[in-house]
Amino acid sequence: MGKSKRISIPKAVRQYVFERDSYQCKGCGKTSSEAQLTIDHIIPLAQGGPDDISNLQALCSTCNQRKKHSTDPRFRRRFDL
Repeated sequence: MGKSKRISIPKAVRQYVFERDSYQCKGCGKTSSEAQLTIDHIIPLAQGGPDDISNLQALCSTCNQRKKHSTDPRFRRRFDL
């Protein structure tokens, strides 16, 4: 599985992901008023994850740094990868 090329995530897509995820971190549940939220790839680009909306999630900076470039185990359980 090759590494996907990183592209800039458009502002409209970022806004959609934040709204879809209710402005909450998918890792710890903190809201945008409690923490700085970022957009993260569920399956990292380094592992061949796509740059599409279904592979994006809202994470707070702390959870995003903790996750780094590994696959989110909740995604594997939920979608049975």
